[in-house]
Parts: sequence; C-alpha cells; structure tokens
Amino acid sequence: MTTEPYGRDREAVHEQLVDGFGTVRILPLDPHADLDVVHAWVAQERAEFWGMNGFTKQQVLDTYLHLDSLDTHHAFLAVTDGEPVALFQTYEPEADRVSECYDAEPGDMGVHLLIGPPGPAGARQGFSSSLLVAFTSYVLIGLDRKRVVVDPDERNEKAIARFKRQGFDLGPAVVLPEIDLPDVYLPEKRAQLAFLTREAAFRE
Repeated sequence: MTTEPYGRDREAVHEQLVDGFGTVRILPLDPHADLDVVHAWVAQERAEFWGMNGFTKQQVLDTYLHLDSLDTHHAFLAVTDGEPVALFQTYEPEADRVSECYDAEPGDMGVHLLIGPPGPAGARQGFSSSLLVAFTSYVLIGLDRKRVVVDPDERNEKAIARFKRQGFDLGPAVVLPEIDLPDVYLPEKRAQLAFLTREAAFRE
C-alpha cells in the first residue's frame, strides 16, 4: 500500500532543492489537518521553549487558529520526502514581544523553528542546516526581506551554534516578557537574538 505524500493537495509557498539533501516544500499550516503532527511535537520536552508543554490538542488547535487569524504572524509545515519534518513560523517583529528587546529595522522578519523528531530512518547529517537554507531563502527571497531575526532559548547551544554556522550574527541575550492575554499566554523567556542579512546568506 502506497502512502500519499503529506500535504500533497496543498500548494507550497516555497519549494527548494537543497544540494545533497533533497526538496523542501513549505506549506501553509492547516490548524485542523496538521493538529496531530503539531501537538505531538510541541508536547515534547525538547519543545519546552515553545510554551505548549502540557497543552491538550484543543489548546494547540486554539493557539494556531488564533495565529491563523493574524496578518502579522504565519505558521508553516516543512515537508521532505513526503513527510512533515519541521514547524516554521514567521512574524513581524514590531508586532511581537521581541520588539521590546531590540530596535527592529525595516525589512526584518522574525522566525521560529521547531524541527520534528527523526523519522524511522534516524537522524540525517546536515538535516537542520538544509532546512534552514530553505527557510531563510523563503524569507529573504520569497518574501523579499532584508534580515532574518531568530530568538532561540539561550541555553540551546546546539541551535545557536547552527545559526552561527549559517552566517547569523549573534545579538544580545534578552528576556522576552510574559504575555497574558485572553487569546494567548506566553511565559517569560531568556533568549539569544541572532540576525542573518541577505548579503551574509548568499555570500559567494
């Protein structure tokens, strides 16, 4: 029995062949259709920084339905080899709490990235970096932005090292303030800001 590629009937916002890795398709997140995948990922301890550990499926669904209603924040699912592999979110920094921690510049685009657990074949070397190539290309070329802004957990040394290898410059370590609103709650977080310019991303 052949399994249909995940999200085959969904039009990708970006599709890129990454040398030595394969094709990465970035699909708009469907809060209902992708709920099982996303809930399984954000519920894991490794995703603690996303602030949804312990959430029920309904709470995760409500979170992404709210996100889907915004013009400033967007969620995507990355698919390779027909399987979902990462959750990818973009946001306008001036509409996010990160704007309280640095001076946003015109052309900035914030990005959150959660890479899913390895599939049955196990971890692949260069997997995260290859996905990051596709994500940053989508933001810098597809969305015509000048700079990518990321804010990983300051304790996540592997993620920070990965961003540095991809050409990101480290900014300050900051405290993202708590957000407590009727539609969304985000606890205070300590994060390491990092920035990738278009010039650095595509330097020959």
